Amino acid sequence: LDGLVVSEKVKSNNTDVKIPKSELEAEEKGAEEERPRESDSNILDVSSDYPRDKHISIQRHLADLEKLADLREDERKPCPLCPEEKFKACYSHKLRRHLQNLHWKVSVEFEGYRMCICHLSCRPVKPNLAGDQTLSKMGAHYHCIICSATIVRRTDMIGHINRHVNKGETESRFIPVRAPKSPYEVMKESATDVQVLPNHSTPQKTDSYFNPKMKLNRQLIFCALAVLAGERKPIECLDAFGATGIMGLQWAKHLRSSVKVTINDCNENSVTMIKENCHLNKMKVKVNIKEEDNDETVENREDNGDTIEVTEMDANVVMHLRSFDFIHLDPFGTSVNYLDSAFRNVRNLGIVSLTSTDISSLYAKAQHVALRHYGCNIVRTEYYKELAARTVIAAVTRAAARCNKGIEVLLAVALEHSVLVVVRVLRGPTPADDSAKKVRYLIHCQWCEERVFQKEGNMVEENPYQQLPCDCHGSMPGKTAVLLGPLWSGALFNTGFLRRMLLEAVQYGLDEAQPLLKTLICEAECTTPKHFSTHSPGDENKQEECGVYIRTSNTSAESCLVHGKRKSEEVLRGPAKRQRAEHSAEHPPFYYNIHRHSIKGMNMPKLNKFLNYLSEAGYRVSRTHFDPMGVRTNAPLAQFKTVLIKYSAPTYVGAQAEGPVHLPGEIHVGEEAPAAAAIKVEEAEVAEDDKSGVAAAEFTQSHPTHCAAD
Repeated sequence: LDGLVVSEKVKSNNTDVKIPKSELEAEEKGAEEERPRESDSNILDVSSDYPRDKHISIQRHLADLEKLADLREDERKPCPLCPEEKFKACYSHKLRRHLQNLHWKVSVEFEGYRMCICHLSCRPVKPNLAGDQTLSKMGAHYHCIICSATIVRRTDMIGHINRHVNKGETESRFIPVRAPKSPYEVMKESATDVQVLPNHSTPQKTDSYFNPKMKLNRQLIFCALAVLAGERKPIECLDAFGATGIMGLQWAKHLRSSVKVTINDCNENSVTMIKENCHLNKMKVKVNIKEEDNDETVENREDNGDTIEVTEMDANVVMHLRSFDFIHLDPFGTSVNYLDSAFRNVRNLGIVSLTSTDISSLYAKAQHVALRHYGCNIVRTEYYKELAARTVIAAVTRAAARCNKGIEVLLAVALEHSVLVVVRVLRGPTPADDSAKKVRYLIHCQWCEERVFQKEGNMVEENPYQQLPCDCHGSMPGKTAVLLGPLWSGALFNTGFLRRMLLEAVQYGLDEAQPLLKTLICEAECTTPKHFSTHSPGDENKQEECGVYIRTSNTSAESCLVHGKRKSEEVLRGPAKRQRAEHSAEHPPFYYNIHRHSIKGMNMPKLNKFLNYLSEAGYRVSRTHFDPMGVRTNAPLAQFKTVLIKYSAPTYVGAQAEGPVHLPGEIHVGEEAPAAAAIKVEEAEVAEDDKSGVAAAEFTQSHPTHCAAD
């Protein structure tokens, strides 16, 4: 055993193992070499938060990137993100400036991390004309922190990250999350909490669309449901497009046992989120969908006021299978595809509300789409918002008539992003015929924007321009008017229903809906706000709607309507018809914009003063929610302009107060009716012509020589 030294004895299985000395020295030398390698690995792994497979171009701080380069003043160091051919090794001050200006300043930030630009050969470079792949500017790229993709341009990288966020992909498999946080964001509205995804405001890219700007829309729908719940209880209501379930949760949380809420959505992820939001608001869930594991129907607990039924099916299917007292449709875009199903099984005297968000077609920006969806020809006018509301109601009327049902419009509101329509359903062919007769065509003058609904009847008129109050066809060449429609020609509001909605808004503290409801009541009655009263002109406890009396909660329970049927219909119809005869006239259709018809070089009067001037002239007048500078009045456009000119002051008279500008042949406000005033204008013009003729004759007799010379 020459050359062998026994340095250690290891007892294993009661045997002695002899290790040569040369092997021990090699092991000690290898252990000394491993120590600096371990230190080098500690330099590369600058943060314990990063896993080993994370790309080195993704860092949290600039100091981490400098540590990665291992800056030492006495040695030349290469850039860790650039190849040796592109950036040669240099001293620390120059390398630090290179890292800051070339890599860090052009990085893309995401949740506290920086994806710096990388010039390494991670991404293959396109070969040049010579055929070799030389490093060029095209070799620069970014590494995605989520999917490890390589993107060349910074703007493309930002868009790539945004697409991940819109899809809900915010966690990276390269970044370990020690304390995983919930991907949901909790939002609160009207004492109701809902969980939403970070991309909740993008309807095309999310399963749970939630728009905070539609809060006013949800409050109006809640007030309408609260009024219906006061007439009869309990009522079955459906939110056909639940998304996050915010609307159905508000119904169940505030109205409690008065309503039986069903929230439906065809998307599985949305249904899951609706269930979570129900538990978040301490509501019980009743599910009627079949699970994948077992085909049994799941029903949770007993059915009471705190229970919400959640269904997962198409909206048309759920409305065909069951009957409801209140249905709300709020799809993404138009709702015409769901109207037939909504009116098929809705109960008598029930309410259907729909929110249409296809503004581009309804506001006449895409006229061909409006013709395809609504079968209506429209153009851009000064009253385009009311035109959109009447277009939707016309489609609703035709859908209800196909099911032998009529409608009464309770509310029609055109907001910035949507058009809300609330109608009451009247069962029977007679109401259906009465409603269908109110769908007419509109004659619109393209020169002066005067408008009038076409008269009833099927006979073709020889000259339809005669129906317009203006004479643009006689004074202008060519065709001056266009036929719009078919449109709803009836009233857009029910005053009694709006007053009860206002009471519900006050009761539940819906501050945003109260000013709009007051404006709608004044618009429905065609009065100015100073004449607004919270009490109806008739009996406070009775409202005439749909040919029957609707009594409020102050009356006895025997006279209330119960569960979709008319009680003692013969008794109710008689007083209702007498009440209808005494009811005031409907509000005038459409409105005029005071700025659109202003006179150049004249200062207009204040809007509220102008309303008083029109009212003193004997016309009905009110403001409108469709246009902040709009005036709803039954005055023709010619009389509207006459009063506007009369009380406008010239622009160059700065110190002159607002007052009447006296024009020949004008209307004296408050003295004559419009017809008498028009006759007097004509007589004044004839008298003025006679006076000018007499004066000319006298001048000829007194100066015969001058006249002969002329």
